[in-house]
Amino acid sequence: MILQLITSFIAAATFCILFNAPRRALLQCGIAGAVGWVLYLQLEREWDTVIATFGATVVVGVISQIFARSFKMPVIIFSVGGIIPMVPGGMAYDAMRRFVEKDYTAAVQIATQAFLLSGAIAAGLVLSEVLGQMFRRNSK
Repeated sequence: MILQLITSFIAAATFCILFNAPRRALLQCGIAGAVGWVLYLQLEREWDTVIATFGATVVVGVISQIFARSFKMPVIIFSVGGIIPMVPGGMAYDAMRRFVEKDYTAAVQIATQAFLLSGAIAAGLVLSEVLGQMFRRNSK
């Protein structure tokens, strides 16, 4: 678990470097990614992968909202870095490889799972944004 925490932190922080995030935000990007990934692993033990991805993404979105307000930066800096460990890129690649190999049954199954995970990430980010707006509106 510690190794997963460290590698997800590094993955999230280095991805933010690729997107030219400010240097002062790299630590928070890494924290968002590490928290999201560890939470995903914990949720996956009890729930389906899609639900675990959704739940972890909502938490990453909320953390991103908090970081954005605390450090006066756009939310997208933290949320993109935070969801990187959960993005099913390898799964999408595997689906395309199976299509090329003409293993259509496996390809459709893997592509469907990748699509569901991507949808869970999108829905989780939207929900966290809505929750953030509701909180800001009620605190005024």
